[in-house]
Amino acid sequence: MDIAIVKYNAGNVASVMYALDRIGVKYQWTDDTSILQQADKVIFPGVGEASTAMAHLKEKGLDQLIPQLKQPVLATCIGMQLLCKHSEENDTTCMGVFDVEVKRFQSSDLKIPHVGWNSIRAIQDNPLMEGLKPEEFVYFVHSYYVPVNPFTTAECNYVQPFSAMLHRDNFYAAQFHAEISGMAGQRIIENFLAI
Repeated sequence: MDIAIVKYNAGNVASVMYALDRIGVKYQWTDDTSILQQADKVIFPGVGEASTAMAHLKEKGLDQLIPQLKQPVLATCIGMQLLCKHSEENDTTCMGVFDVEVKRFQSSDLKIPHVGWNSIRAIQDNPLMEGLKPEEFVYFVHSYYVPVNPFTTAECNYVQPFSAMLHRDNFYAAQFHAEISGMAGQRIIENFLAI
């Protein structure tokens, strides 16, 4: 199986590589459009700021390529947000795979960003959560969120309910960092690789 990790200027790639190493699958970290198109599975990770990340994707033509991919794609953290239509983070137009807006958390009681372990709950059939407990804990780091919407397959509650996972066609996305979410995160990645 050929796994491609999208190479761009949003970090946390090493953690994704370590997670795949633990599972024992080979991968390429690349921004080569032909390799990304031909891969069996594509992982689109990220830690960073939306407008800067989108600018880099545009430089490489990846903003046009990624939404056209036909194989299973897993996006995490800012990768998930960049697949949405628009982000409030620096008023950024994103790729529009999910026709939803990314909002900034607003709270006078709770700390922003949302950092740490929190539970997620499936609200639609979701092959990525197969074999997990009904309320599984995963690791989040984010100041922006995607509201619950028709693409939401799992939700989390911090400030208000928000989308922990999204799914549309061949695109799967997680707001949390599956690659550093312990055995639950590993199972989610394994489930994605089994699709």
